[in-house]
Amino acid sequence: MRPLWTSAEIAQATGGVASADFDCDSVTFDSREVIGGELFVAMKGETADGHDFVDSAFERGAAGAIVSRPVDHPHVLVKDGLAALDALGRAGRERATNATIFGITGSVGKTSVKEALRHALAAAEPECTHWSVKSYNNHTGVPLSLARMPADTRYGVFEMGMNHAGELSALTQIVRPHIAIVNAIAPAHIENFETIEGIADAKAEIFEGLMPEGTAVLPLESDHFERLRGHAKRYAARIVTFGLSTDADVHLEREGEAEAGERRLIARVDDTSVSFSLSQPGKHWTLNALATLAMVHAAGGDLAAAGLGLSALGGLEGRGAQHKIPWQDGEVLVLDESYNANSASMAAALAVLGDMTVRGRRVAVLGAMRELGTRSDALHRALAEPIRAANVESVAFVGDETAPIADALNAPRFDSAAEAEDWLRSELRAGDAVLLKGSNSVGLGQVVSSLLTETD
Repeated sequence: MRPLWTSAEIAQATGGVASADFDCDSVTFDSREVIGGELFVAMKGETADGHDFVDSAFERGAAGAIVSRPVDHPHVLVKDGLAALDALGRAGRERATNATIFGITGSVGKTSVKEALRHALAAAEPECTHWSVKSYNNHTGVPLSLARMPADTRYGVFEMGMNHAGELSALTQIVRPHIAIVNAIAPAHIENFETIEGIADAKAEIFEGLMPEGTAVLPLESDHFERLRGHAKRYAARIVTFGLSTDADVHLEREGEAEAGERRLIARVDDTSVSFSLSQPGKHWTLNALATLAMVHAAGGDLAAAGLGLSALGGLEGRGAQHKIPWQDGEVLVLDESYNANSASMAAALAVLGDMTVRGRRVAVLGAMRELGTRSDALHRALAEPIRAANVESVAFVGDETAPIADALNAPRFDSAAEAEDWLRSELRAGDAVLLKGSNSVGLGQVVSSLLTETD
């Protein structure tokens, strides 16, 4: 089996000098991820220097390293570790000559759509589909994901994020997608923008890196559709739309009755009907699935296999996974949306909670939505409407930013996730359903993990 990279290839790609011959089968910049055979990229960060972890990486089985100062291990010596990673990512993209590359961005749903798409594509090409893991979507995560891509990849799926204008413009020039999507526009990271239109403009930067004859995929029912289309038309040879409206190229034809926790949907893709099931509830997941089919369609992929892939997609940790755990003389349902939050995703998650058939009460622990700037108070206060619409009977908040909504609802507010967990454990009763959602830095994922130990 061909190695992912040889030391000679790494040196050529980065302009570095190899100290010895070695092969590697993966790439990482986190020594804790090393399990054997990896290339460890030592980079100097704001709070840590990767060179301090080189010995640890080799103790765990690293095959080689990229370093900017000599070490007593097989390595490629470069001037700068981050620049070398970027160069290696570009080389990884360059050599995947037979791959169709997808670029995914949006204010909400990036990772969910990335996971849905990679399942849809892998159903037809399981050995030749590559994707960015976790949420590796920034200036280090994107080149790392590209550097990990095998040369014989058929489909490459890459998530790209931003919180400032210009960031996506740089990332998309590395990824150079054949198909690029802006999944949705919402006031996420709005502290760095004057208007939500500015967010739409920044998200549309993804189209700047499209390959010749590339395709832009757009949400037809977005309030910012015309703005996004205006940007896309400058770079894309083709535009494919998705949405609930029959005017969209890819739309929902009909939805059947849910059975055994799964919804049965039929999507219309131009002149073709695609039947599939979804275990994830909510309108936002219907749109995620339609976006996925739109991208598969744009690539000329196997739509029937894509439907099977969507049907096999389970709940994603921190992004809608549902868990039943024993509680008192019965059980409670935990809806895990703990990974991230903005006003749009909060409303969507609360709508899912409201639509659930619950024997007991609907309970919510909602953490702060971060990076909202001067709009923070108003956007937090606006959560009152979706909370009431979801018939939430008991709610608590975490973080200073949630003070306006906690005061408006006369609800408890805590400084830490640990305090909120104590409240939740005393509050929950058998038969309840509880939603946990907030920005990842709030730490509600730790509460979910703690609750899941009840099943151990």
